[in-house]
Amino acid sequence: MAPQRAVQLSLKTPTHAVCVVGVEMLVDVHSDVPEGAKTFGVSGSSGVEVFVVYNPARVTEPTGKARWPLGAEVDVVVSMDTASKDLDDRKVKVFYFGEPEEDALGHSVLYLTGADVSLDVDAGRTGTVKRSRGDKKTWRWGPKGYGAVLLVNCDRDSQQSREPDLANSQLTTLDDLQDMSPMVLSCDGPDELFSSHKLVLDVSLADSKRVGVFCARGGNSLEDYKQVLGPHQLSYKVERQRGEREITFYVEGLAFPDADFLGLVSLHVSLVDMRTMPAVTLFTDTVAFRVAPWIMTPNTQPPEELYVCSVMDAHGPNDKFLEDMSRLASKAHCKLVVCPRVENRNDRWIQDEMEFGYVEAPHKYFPVVFDSPRNRGLRDFPYKKILGPDFGYVTREILAAGASSLDSFGNLDVSPPVTVGGVEYPLGRILIGSSYPKSGGRQMARVVRNFLQAQRVQAPVQLYSDWLSVGHVDEFLCFVPATDRKGFRLLLASPSACLKLFQEKKEEGYGEAAQFDGLKYTGKISINEMLADRRLQSDSLHAQKCIDWNREVLKRELGLTERDIVDVPQLFSVRGSYAEAFFPDMVNMVVLGKHLGIPKPYGPIINGRCCLEEKVRSLLEPLGLRCAFIDDYLSYHKLSGEIHCGTNVRRKPFPFKWWNMVP
Repeated sequence: MAPQRAVQLSLKTPTHAVCVVGVEMLVDVHSDVPEGAKTFGVSGSSGVEVFVVYNPARVTEPTGKARWPLGAEVDVVVSMDTASKDLDDRKVKVFYFGEPEEDALGHSVLYLTGADVSLDVDAGRTGTVKRSRGDKKTWRWGPKGYGAVLLVNCDRDSQQSREPDLANSQLTTLDDLQDMSPMVLSCDGPDELFSSHKLVLDVSLADSKRVGVFCARGGNSLEDYKQVLGPHQLSYKVERQRGEREITFYVEGLAFPDADFLGLVSLHVSLVDMRTMPAVTLFTDTVAFRVAPWIMTPNTQPPEELYVCSVMDAHGPNDKFLEDMSRLASKAHCKLVVCPRVENRNDRWIQDEMEFGYVEAPHKYFPVVFDSPRNRGLRDFPYKKILGPDFGYVTREILAAGASSLDSFGNLDVSPPVTVGGVEYPLGRILIGSSYPKSGGRQMARVVRNFLQAQRVQAPVQLYSDWLSVGHVDEFLCFVPATDRKGFRLLLASPSACLKLFQEKKEEGYGEAAQFDGLKYTGKISINEMLADRRLQSDSLHAQKCIDWNREVLKRELGLTERDIVDVPQLFSVRGSYAEAFFPDMVNMVVLGKHLGIPKPYGPIINGRCCLEEKVRSLLEPLGLRCAFIDDYLSYHKLSGEIHCGTNVRRKPFPFKWWNMVP
């Protein structure tokens, strides 16, 4: 370690200095020397380590009496390993000699007071703060990395508060401390020293908008914790009590990583000599934090809560759908949460309104809902009803213009963990629907894309979804868990597979079996008629080309092979310039562990069974999955959505810790 500062000695009067434990200090033995002096000797009292640093190519280490030549190639460095009990209780003496070396020509005395000052955090990511003399200024990814983690304090632990906890400069409940990262300031040394020297905690102007620090002063009431750093306070003179050797602080994140914020913040403590004007900083210790990213969870993670909306339309309430969801949730041992009409204002598309994720530090985890900028009937539900104790909230608003359909979160998905070309993505990769490259079509708002990209741990992939009327990725893809290989399958809607199935059934003599047979809300159409319908064939061929383009992107960006993909029969029809599902879109399903809630396709009935349902069962049930086909025709399909659009699932977090990855 290079000496941090130099102390100049005097032949006339003793010199007094503060030496911080563990920090080397240069002693200037060259500035004030007796006339005729050629060599010097140095010694230290108990508790002081003295080192002579020299260039062995220019200086020969003396034998016998340690008489070192006075020259630029020889320096004296001192350090201490314990704090002093009293002022000036350690000392260093330097004697100067002429030639020949007889009695000393003069000497200097340095009185030292040792101060133990250290700012420490959970740099080892064990969940507890440990004293460290290593590199605390930098933050490293990976299983051998180091550096503390900071949670954005975006939940609301007090029911009396109207805002997330990060908006409060005063604690509203002691429970809030559990969401913060502890930080300990060691400050051992004589009390008299800390009367003339102050400890100053500070943060940069940029970081002050992203981090808040509370000081604990030993009690159990809210008043015993006060915010000492934050958006309106850049520095704090620490109020050290007599005999106090440790002071505890609690640090909260105020902002997620974003386009203008990499996620790294630093805090500093300085030992400042207040006896001079201006005051002199003797020592500074710095700790680095990384703000925990917002992490999405894929369908392969176990479900914890299933959210649905109770709505009313021209066909009546969706009570039957809610009953079906209740049975499905019960089978999956998953809690059902029904958002009532008074809270959803008859907006059933709860998947489009929000996305569930989580934040995690070594000491704490809690879920966080990401509220989309869609802002329709459900716009207040995430903030008013989901934000709460240990349940955070984040959003990004579009300021310049209104949201498009692609800003809804049915257009946001995440893959299971994958490895691509030797690069591991242990938390999967985010999937975002967009326009065809360079086409100038609809895109998800830049403010949302920037936020997702800035989280770093789930490197987003842009897909082509603008060919669809609604324009969401969940209209043509879905991930389901599997017990073999990668642990999942990618399901893709496939017009080719559907036409192939219908052609097979025609050749088997079932050409008159009809789609929508028995469905009183729409006219039926036979297999023969669908295969002869040139427009339907052309529309489905167009859809297949769009899906195939995405198929290649997904294979490349997720490291998939054809064996990892299951083609689910589906037809599309084009209205104007955009495609829509011709019958209920089966990939737009809800996945609750091994239990799948799939839109009932109302396919041709052959031998008493729907051939589309039978085909899907044959594809998915060998994977250990259970298929439940649910009638959503009137309540969802006829309104340009399906089961996935009308549901939302909060899932368990990944067992993998995000800080152990190398993005």
